[in-house]
Amino acid sequence: MSSRSLNKVTLIGNLTRDPELRYTPQGTAVAQFGLATNRDWVTANGEKKEEVQYHRIIAWSKLAELCSQLLSKGSKVFVEGRIVYRQFEGKDGTQKNITEIVMDNMIVLTPKSTSGQSGEPNESQTEDGKSENELKGKKAEESAEVEENKTNEDIDDEEIPF
Repeated sequence: MSSRSLNKVTLIGNLTRDPELRYTPQGTAVAQFGLATNRDWVTANGEKKEEVQYHRIIAWSKLAELCSQLLSKGSKVFVEGRIVYRQFEGKDGTQKNITEIVMDNMIVLTPKSTSGQSGEPNESQTEDGKSENELKGKKAEESAEVEENKTNEDIDDEEIPF
């Protein structure tokens, strides 16, 4: 009897950029986007801390096309899939390592607007006059800015083979 194993990832986070939809030479759709997840905690000294993790998400076929249609930068989404580690040779000849989440399932958590435009968040107001989406989207925007400025993953999307 073979031993069983499990490779399953479940994330809830905000998109750091719009999904990029491409097609393989065989015509299979593939979408790629970044997802930021936040973790907040309070230290023993009472100091509030926050940690942001960035994930590269890949979707294939019909799911890729749905991501392209339904998701945009700042959208909150539930993602379920498997983790994949790959190595490839970059354009400069160096060996590159990459970690990706290959998505199997997705639930869009950002509500649709009341105006009927899909993908636009609902703009309900809080007591202080700020929209709830301004408050919720603040971390996603900050995460997107941080991801654009980070240097530990200088991998150009064009050099990643599909």
